[in-house]
Amino acid sequence: MHISFSSLIASYWSTAELSVNFLIFLNIFGALLLGMLVGYERSYHGRAAGMRTYGLVCMASAAITVISGYPAYWYGGLTPMVGTEPTRVIQGIVTGIGFLGAGVIMKEGFSIRGLSTAASIWTSSAIGIMVGVGFYGAAISLALLSVVCMMWFSRIEHWLPSRKLVAVTLQFRKDFVPEETELRQAIALCLYEISDDSLSISLKNDAFEWRFVASTLNKNCAMPLESLSHRLIKLEGIESYSVAHAKN
Repeated sequence: MHISFSSLIASYWSTAELSVNFLIFLNIFGALLLGMLVGYERSYHGRAAGMRTYGLVCMASAAITVISGYPAYWYGGLTPMVGTEPTRVIQGIVTGIGFLGAGVIMKEGFSIRGLSTAASIWTSSAIGIMVGVGFYGAAISLALLSVVCMMWFSRIEHWLPSRKLVAVTLQFRKDFVPEETELRQAIALCLYEISDDSLSISLKNDAFEWRFVASTLNKNCAMPLESLSHRLIKLEGIESYSVAHAKN
């Protein structure tokens, strides 16, 4: 069947095609706004992934989802298309966003950073999918709940009983053999205790290096890092040390 060039162009700019394109635009624009809303909290706290990242993730998820619902309008409606299973499209989006979220998780010593950012990016994708399938009210609700969760739940966590974690690395002098019992007693005097499953011991150039995570017995009476470091340097056989908050 021969189709003239003018007819081909007209099929892409027909009233029906323009109406569908405008509806898709409204969906992706709304997803962009909701994604930027969620991303603002990350930008405010100086995270690498901010409003642009969240807006793009949410908008792209909505775009891929919504176009799968209009196969009859693909290629100007000139080529008969079999409808795409939306759940397969959603599975592909979730898998792809999973790789993106994994890229923002970083482990440094006993500290793990980026878990909240990865979870919120995944949530931003879910918001875009919900916009794409037409659940606008639910998408808005999820965006608002996400913002509330990231901005206010940390304050609730601060109020609730919890333990602060400190990552400690101790470098001992050569030929000095430290005793675990003495070390635990010294840490206990600082109102900390060594987590049993965190202790690791290595030997480098005839000098022992101990790494462990110490948790406070009570966060309200936790000794500041400065005071803790002053206590550690007085331990017998200490050559050098490092102390840092263990975050996740």
